[in-house]
Amino acid sequence: MFNIRVGLKGCCRCDERTRLRDREKEGQSLLGYVNAAAGLVLALTAPFLGAIADKSGRRKPWVMATTAVMIVGASMLWLIVPDGEGSRIIPGLALLLVIGVAFSVSEMFHNAMLPSIAPISKVGVISGTAFALGNVGGLLLMFLVLFAFALPDVPLFGIDQATHEHDRIVGPIAGVWMLVFTLPLLLFTPDGKSSGIPMWSAAKQGVRDVMSTLRQLKHYSNIGIYLLARMFFIDGMVGVMIFGGVYASGTFGWDTTTLLVFGLCTSASAMFGAYVGGRLDDKVGSIRALQIAITVSSVVLLALVSVEADKVLYVVSVSTQPLWAFPYFQTTAEFFYFCTNQVFAMFFVTGLSSSRTLMARICPPQMATQFFGLFALSGTVTAFLAPLLVATTTAYFQSQRIGFGSLALLMVIGAGLLLNVREEQATVAS
Repeated sequence: MFNIRVGLKGCCRCDERTRLRDREKEGQSLLGYVNAAAGLVLALTAPFLGAIADKSGRRKPWVMATTAVMIVGASMLWLIVPDGEGSRIIPGLALLLVIGVAFSVSEMFHNAMLPSIAPISKVGVISGTAFALGNVGGLLLMFLVLFAFALPDVPLFGIDQATHEHDRIVGPIAGVWMLVFTLPLLLFTPDGKSSGIPMWSAAKQGVRDVMSTLRQLKHYSNIGIYLLARMFFIDGMVGVMIFGGVYASGTFGWDTTTLLVFGLCTSASAMFGAYVGGRLDDKVGSIRALQIAITVSSVVLLALVSVEADKVLYVVSVSTQPLWAFPYFQTTAEFFYFCTNQVFAMFFVTGLSSSRTLMARICPPQMATQFFGLFALSGTVTAFLAPLLVATTTAYFQSQRIGFGSLALLMVIGAGLLLNVREEQATVAS
């Protein structure tokens, strides 16, 4: 009888693990489809919005509008309450879609301001420092959530962990943070002068300019090759950051607090990588810095997907016994995954920073926003391909490893195309 009870308990635990892994696979697929949809929306709008902004002359109003959308969307995430039946999934995914689109459009206008406020010889370190400071902000926010809401037995403000309020509070906190730190940009940085062209006229001229630019691709072939390369490598790298925690959760069963600690450490590594990467960019050039970042990121991804609960590097068996009493990353495989991901974070942000500075170095300053619109497109047109690739390969092979690892293909293609790019500034076609 005792053996039967033990056997039944073992089967129950096995069934629970199976259900957990099925949910993680479904979650990875759903997240992939959301990012795919966001990429499709941006593919249809980003270049045109950039060209319109170039015609109107000002970028701050666009930054203000898109940030407002993100603030409202992030705050509304508080309303998404888990109910165990999935009826809240669709509204939550819809909010993530809106926030994702608004973020990418806002980023486009932020990036387009860089050439006009920074000397070309310093764009690398300025871009890298900006990414580093952004990660400092993320680090501070995660510390706040961890120590004020996730870890305490009695969380701040009477937060109820039983209804996941310690998870849901992240959205409103992010909204307040965006509001506070967007104000200095709006109040104290220079903006372009208004052209005085009515919005509807600017829209029509902007659409014509995009079509004209596309017809003159031969003149802008160097930029075109770069954008094509970036379309692949940056989305592969972003995909690793998006799905890295999902893969770890499915492989190791990490809970929210563990993932939060993981995110804290990853942000700290990214902060360091952004600053060092910015200096590397100014020293060796944007293309060389990008090549280093992509190569290392590809190798690290292969190392990440080599990890299982009892194995690393595909064939090396490791113990599943705890290494220490510290409640996080206890096993050898978990610690290996954790450390490997920190390396990826450093080179990932180097890649983000250098990709932006390379665009600032090679695009005509008079057409900065239009080209940064195409730049945003190059980072989002495969923002539906890469998540879709992860979603479909995960679902088809029923394997998070294969789905996650498929992102390496995008980075390899992008790195190959980058070999044909020259670091020289284009002129406006006559």
